[in-house]
Amino acid sequence: MTVPVTVGLNGTPASMAAADWGAREAVLRGLPLRLVSAWEWQPFSYAPLAGSEMPEQWSIRVPEETAAELRRRYPGLDVTADRLTGPPPEVLCEAAKESELLALGSTGLGPLAGFLLGSVAMATVAHTERPVVLVRAYEGEGEGGEAGGGDGDSGASEADDGAVVLGIDLSSPGDETIRFGFAAAAVRSAPLRVINGWNPPPYFGHGIGDDEGRRAEAIDRVAESMRAALAPWRERYPAVEVAEEPGIGRPARLLSEAGAGAGLVVVGRRATPRRPGQPRIGHVAHAVLHHCPAPVAVVPQAPPPAAA
Repeated sequence: MTVPVTVGLNGTPASMAAADWGAREAVLRGLPLRLVSAWEWQPFSYAPLAGSEMPEQWSIRVPEETAAELRRRYPGLDVTADRLTGPPPEVLCEAAKESELLALGSTGLGPLAGFLLGSVAMATVAHTERPVVLVRAYEGEGEGGEAGGGDGDSGASEADDGAVVLGIDLSSPGDETIRFGFAAAAVRSAPLRVINGWNPPPYFGHGIGDDEGRRAEAIDRVAESMRAALAPWRERYPAVEVAEEPGIGRPARLLSEAGAGAGLVVVGRRATPRRPGQPRIGHVAHAVLHHCPAPVAVVPQAPPPAAA
């Protein structure tokens, strides 16, 4: 069975941007698009309702109208709209299980200020077993909540023509995260920038030893480790142009800065929490979600095998 690209709708401009992003992603991947909403979502928390429209009526109208608009703008795309019942994070996580990925809108604070993430988005990212992409409202998008731009305009921001940025942790690279990054670059025919951030130990800044020499040696070691980790994926995706970029600094900062000119940023999240019942996003993914201007894909990945 062909799985869809799924988008969670709540009527905000950001969720309309996510719907348009999801439609373009579905076209790229040759997949259907599924729009979902939950009528229990509180209107005062997400989108004001017109007149006396009840939440249940709104949850039917908005997805159907959005689906019709996307069918018009993307002829040939298979679009369905479903109203689901239940707490939004649970509804979205269940929908994600049957999806290639789940896209959600996230309210931007400004061109580079970052994301304002709601509790629904954060809970969904932390619990879902599938990749979740957080999409900001496009610059200049009105409050009417239309999906994308006008006729002939995909609604894409300038960043959407850029590279795919993949962040990897060399202590636990994560096959799922790397696979997603390479596949995303392949379907876009875009270059892939692979970034690993290295924080030097404190003594590097206190005049102990040959700092520049040690930094260069450390970066060389990181670069070699990156080449080794990516070698099998280069063979699997020979058409993808890959740039390995070991850097000095906090990984979240490096990824967020790279995202200023990227079409998509991909980061991993450990699917198994450190303590039962306490799923978490991780500090790097959390920071990137809040500060990166590009769409951000958070990919659950299995923890490394325990040492024998």
